[in-house]
Amino acid sequence: MNDYNYVVYTKEGKKLKGTISALSEDRAKMLLREQGFSVGRVTKQTIWNKDINISIGPAVTARDLSVFCRQFQSLLNAGVTVIDGLEMLSAQTENKTFAQTLKECYAAVQKGTTLADAMKKHPKVFPALLLNMIEAGEASGSLDVSFERMSVYFEKNAKIKALVKKAMVYPIMIVVVALVVLLVMSLVIIPRFSKLYADMGSELPKITKAVMAFSNFLIYKWYWVVGIVGVTALLVSAFAGTEKGKLFFGKVAMKLPVFGKLTVKNASALFARTLATLVGAGVSLSEALVIAARSTKNMQFRRALENARAEVIQGKLLNEPLRKCGLFPPMVYQMVRIGEETGNLQGMLEKSAEYYEEEVEMTTGNLTALMEPLIIVVMGGIVGVLVLAMYMPIIQMYGTMG
Repeated sequence: MNDYNYVVYTKEGKKLKGTISALSEDRAKMLLREQGFSVGRVTKQTIWNKDINISIGPAVTARDLSVFCRQFQSLLNAGVTVIDGLEMLSAQTENKTFAQTLKECYAAVQKGTTLADAMKKHPKVFPALLLNMIEAGEASGSLDVSFERMSVYFEKNAKIKALVKKAMVYPIMIVVVALVVLLVMSLVIIPRFSKLYADMGSELPKITKAVMAFSNFLIYKWYWVVGIVGVTALLVSAFAGTEKGKLFFGKVAMKLPVFGKLTVKNASALFARTLATLVGAGVSLSEALVIAARSTKNMQFRRALENARAEVIQGKLLNEPLRKCGLFPPMVYQMVRIGEETGNLQGMLEKSAEYYEEEVEMTTGNLTALMEPLIIVVMGGIVGVLVLAMYMPIIQMYGTMG
């Protein structure tokens, strides 16, 4: 899976730029055409031409989209037209970026454009999943049902993202606080002890010498630290931008202690929820797998779903490639198999999504409980080693005097 910069034109002739992920350049062009665009140019992203997204105003979050879908559904059920609904929501939406987008959609729909086509002009705001659902809803005359399903999807998605972010707060806290303590001790406290022990002229323990050497290195050779950290960050960033890098870090995320299980469960919940939403709206399974793959950030799972789509097109059942890839838990492909055999794939996917969303919630709760004592242990260990190193010569001196 690669990222491509593209230049496309809408049916009205408006020029749009953006990025898209696909297995090949031809596949990227096909995906853009399927969205109703006329393709002007598609080029593979490199470190030199990677699109840097600089936007003014707050980003549109899953929570914003959830509220939008829920409110739009309520308005449609109350008999409000699509045009009036867009006008009302654009006026009351607090997110300025989203409000401006809704105003542009309102203007386009007023001119006779369908809601789906109007929203397609803003691919950075409206994800492909929502666009396909709206298009299916307009075609079947059940737009309110599409909005209802998408509101549930975005609500679940926002909740899962919040839980995962919460689980990541504690490891970040450990690293930041540990670095601050280490720097303060090395740059302020240890140099004072070093001067005291230099005046004493006695032989120092090895651990004390090591800590003092580390402190002196930070004070007098700090530019080496900055240079090494900077070069390493650039190399890692460049590698992470390549296909091999994305696959590598995707695999690492799945193998991390404790966090690896959270990654797998989160990906399983997202896959099941996305596919259930699309299949329930009448989107073909092959197209639903494309959107599900693009919604997954972990490249290992994205590649597995792309391969699953290729086998589904050849006539195989979905549960077979899901089982063979070895990434999804057994419950996922077993529920898919039951759904395919009974003709209730949507129902089985929804049950899988609910199960793994609960699992993500439980896992993040366990991580939070685990990280709290871990912070104390790590911080106590760092401070304990430094304090022991600084006071050991004094302890030895008193022992000799005794």
